[in-house]
Amino acid sequence: MEMLNFEMTLGAGLEIALMIVGALIALIGLVSLGVSVWLGIKYYKFNRKENSVHMTAEQVARKVLDDNDLEHIKVKATGSVLFGNSYSHYFKKVRIRRMTRHQTSVTALGMGAQKACLAVLDKENDPDMKKQVRLYPMITFGPLAFIPLILVGAVLDYFVFNNNGVCTYVLGTLGLLFYVYAIVLSVLTLKTEKKAQERAYVYLQEKRMATEEELADLKELFHLYNIQYINDIILACLELLYTILQIAIELNKNSSSN
Repeated sequence: MEMLNFEMTLGAGLEIALMIVGALIALIGLVSLGVSVWLGIKYYKFNRKENSVHMTAEQVARKVLDDNDLEHIKVKATGSVLFGNSYSHYFKKVRIRRMTRHQTSVTALGMGAQKACLAVLDKENDPDMKKQVRLYPMITFGPLAFIPLILVGAVLDYFVFNNNGVCTYVLGTLGLLFYVYAIVLSVLTLKTEKKAQERAYVYLQEKRMATEEELADLKELFHLYNIQYINDIILACLELLYTILQIAIELNKNSSSN
């Protein structure tokens, strides 16, 4: 009887926790949406402003690379939603979105310099950059493995193990670990991106490639990108917690029914 009361109390507590986390997800989601809208407005505004040196994002990236003896690093156009503006250690290239590559806006100036500075950090063996490079596949694909692993576990349980739930539990736990690992590494990525932003800001300032107004615009734009990234990390953590609570509730229900 006492065990039953405990399970009922635990179940009620888990349900309340689930509601609270769900409300937090909705709240952070609204904040993230607001930041995304504001970022889009600022991006559009700075994208319409011609930079003072009349250089494209590709030209800026190329100059940063050449000034740091990175002539072997290529600057390539990309239309990929997954990669976007980025730097690839493995392919030794800076990717610039096609819509930004040939623009001479303030936004293009900042994006070209910042992504090229990631290559500079890589060259200098920055410790955070080295960790990010080594663990990049997990950052990118870790969260994507969660649902497929649960589905594989469910299929194996149904067709092979007579619905005993072991495979679902084991593979689901493995998927959760991948997800947690990816979130931790996303924090590392944020640190690297911020370092590259600071490098780009200093470079543009020292080379007199941006006016004080343009530097202020870029600082604001970089700041909004960082806020958006932090929001995404918090949201991912809450979604993970929500999933864990759902699993705990189901396990508690199964335990009570037995």
